[in-house]
Amino acid sequence: MLVTSFLRALPAALLFLGTNAIPVEDHQKRQASIDAFVTSEAAVSIQGVLANIGADGSKAQGVPAGIVIASPSRSSPDYYYTWTRDAALTYKALIERFVSGDTSLRQKIDEYVSAQAYLQTVSNPSGAPDSGGLGEPKFNVDRTAFTGAWGRPQRDGPPLRATALVIYANWLIANGNQTYAANTVWPVIAKDLGYAVTYWNQTGFDLWEEVNGSSFFTLSATHRALVEGAALATKLSQTCSGCADAAPQVLCFMQSFWTGSYIDSNINVNDGRTGKDVNSIISSIHTFDPAAACTDATFQPCSSRALANHKAVTDSFRTVYGINSGIAQGKAVAVGRYFEDVYYNGNPWYLATLAAAEQLYSAAYQWDQLGSVTVDSTSLAFFRDLVPSIATGTYAKGSSTYTSILSAVRTYADGYIAVVQKYTPSNGGLAEQFDKSSGSPLSAADLTWSYAAFLTAADRRTGTVGPTWGEPSNNTPPTSCTGTVACNAQITFNVRATTTFGENVFVVGQLTQLGNWDPNSAKPLSASKYTSSDPLWYATIDLPASTAFEYKYIRKSSSGAVTWESDPNMSYTTSAGCGSSASVNDTWR
Repeated sequence: MLVTSFLRALPAALLFLGTNAIPVEDHQKRQASIDAFVTSEAAVSIQGVLANIGADGSKAQGVPAGIVIASPSRSSPDYYYTWTRDAALTYKALIERFVSGDTSLRQKIDEYVSAQAYLQTVSNPSGAPDSGGLGEPKFNVDRTAFTGAWGRPQRDGPPLRATALVIYANWLIANGNQTYAANTVWPVIAKDLGYAVTYWNQTGFDLWEEVNGSSFFTLSATHRALVEGAALATKLSQTCSGCADAAPQVLCFMQSFWTGSYIDSNINVNDGRTGKDVNSIISSIHTFDPAAACTDATFQPCSSRALANHKAVTDSFRTVYGINSGIAQGKAVAVGRYFEDVYYNGNPWYLATLAAAEQLYSAAYQWDQLGSVTVDSTSLAFFRDLVPSIATGTYAKGSSTYTSILSAVRTYADGYIAVVQKYTPSNGGLAEQFDKSSGSPLSAADLTWSYAAFLTAADRRTGTVGPTWGEPSNNTPPTSCTGTVACNAQITFNVRATTTFGENVFVVGQLTQLGNWDPNSAKPLSASKYTSSDPLWYATIDLPASTAFEYKYIRKSSSGAVTWESDPNMSYTTSAGCGSSASVNDTWR
């Protein structure tokens, strides 16, 4: 284990961790406990993942082969669906495990390829297969479209799925299976890359399915997929139209999320949040390249930006969860999605806490490969939490300062594993959340993503990493960005609604541009063409192109009273193409 080498390098009497000195004997006992937990929980986690995959998963009985259920939970909450994002991140973990030698997973991976190829043909509320439908976030487990109200589209699924399958395709090519890679796997990847090229600069819902704007997670996943997809296309003598041109522009756009001290995870949206969101940490671990330097532009785990962001995000949870009370600065805490979260009253998530650990293990791997750690003004506060006497500078591998930094970072990472250990039940089952006051598991039980997150964190802890995706030659943004202005369509809403003097009509819906269902932010319609025989209210509003959404009209009286039209919500998909236009014609219900 990594721990043995850095323990030997420390003074014999004490191991210095932040501002506290811990006897080596006590630390070794704690370390043995973490080692044992990682070993046992990794075994539980791989079984937990496989149990949630059809057709033979013990908790996915009757589910088609290769389909990943998010959780067996069917009520409070109902997660018995297959999400494109969750499935892709889960299979990325499985494919990396397969590439590392677990040949038992081959059939499961081929079944995933087939399942995703089928889902790509299913028309759904986000659109048809070739007109936006790949942005549909979830499907029924029987592979039919989910047609209920939801935050759609979500544009992270296609690039995440492409990344998982690119890793597999590269393995196939290296092992004499180029024909299968080209004829079966590539067509799935190509469709996802085509979607990414078309929609990368359009807003959509974030990975938490709450914010409709520009998501850092989506953009960073898209950049990686386009880079490695273009390279795979060349290897297979295929065409990846637009991939090589779009990738650097996506990277250029990603720089817009950096505030100077942390990543604002969602921009081009007025969500009332700081933007400190574990979304950004998950982005960093997804786009981790073991061959990369500590590149700020791609927010590599060891980059100064990513480390400063790690501190900003994790520190934001120190005072909002009771179970974090009394934990000193520089010590691991339970981590949630974002500190303003209200879902289930806002709690830590297992996968979020594990992501905080995984970024640090990945950073340690990168420093070991590079042979040095650089501390600059951006990352200094992060390092001073762990090594209070540290100063800016570059510290070479083998120096006492380098050794102190690496030991402190790895111990800090183990602290996040210890938090998960503390709040994991004795059977090892990982739910979605754990209570912020008591630590009891909450929300969906046996969350597939939680198990997958444990597997990747455990791998990074032992120095097991995935293949390079080409970051070292694709990490320089252009000097100027193009195509990063939102791609909008002009939609004219026409509704016939008879009103009385003093009443006005508004349109409101699930898009940010339509007020996110908030009547106070609804868009007013004009009555300039209103007549008794044609009570027309209308307005032309810029909305994201090729985007499915739901909406309603409301009346507001002169006193401010709001009247909603009757159910159900209405749905519409905006026209394709930047600057396109279309009209909606409705009658008040």
